[in-house]
Amino acid sequence: FEPFFLSSLISKIFKKKSYITMRAYIYDTQDPADQRAPHDLGIEKSEADLKKVGVLYWRVDGDDALDRIDEIAKDRHYKNRDTIVVSPDAMGPIYEEKVKSFFAEHLHEDEEIRYILDGSGYFDVRDQGDVWIRIYLDKGDMIILPPGIYHRFTTDENNYIKAMRLFKEEPKWTPLNRPVASDNKYREEYVNSYNLTSA
Repeated sequence: FEPFFLSSLISKIFKKKSYITMRAYIYDTQDPADQRAPHDLGIEKSEADLKKVGVLYWRVDGDDALDRIDEIAKDRHYKNRDTIVVSPDAMGPIYEEKVKSFFAEHLHEDEEIRYILDGSGYFDVRDQGDVWIRIYLDKGDMIILPPGIYHRFTTDENNYIKAMRLFKEEPKWTPLNRPVASDNKYREEYVNSYNLTSA
């Protein structure tokens, strides 16, 4: 019985571990390393902390993952989707330029929805006190950023991520960079909704 019990216990541990991949923590702005380095200040943030600034998270893996994505899409009225790959192989010589542009602080006028199909990367979002929270995502993680939130994205040191993008209609993915976007109506609505200290 002991070998069976041990095998069952290990299976449960690894199954449970697969549902806690997302990590969020305060971004170390004093670390001079490349943006793709972890920049981990050692101060953890929870899923509840992310909800306070409007960021939603799901862990969606297993054999029924795409069925669950379909359910979320239906509940939130996401009618369309596509796939994007960010890597040197997929983008060629413009990869470094693109990764740098994604890392400029900006907002969108629509939700930004990403389901990670493969690889890994970071989304950084501002908290209520204008401090950066870094969110590490890999395969099976789904995140939704609300309209008007200042954020940025980068691949990690593996330089590869494949993600599904979901959206309701034709997406407005034009980035509006800070501080130009500070008087944008979507930004104003976001600031008022989440009681931010900084526009």
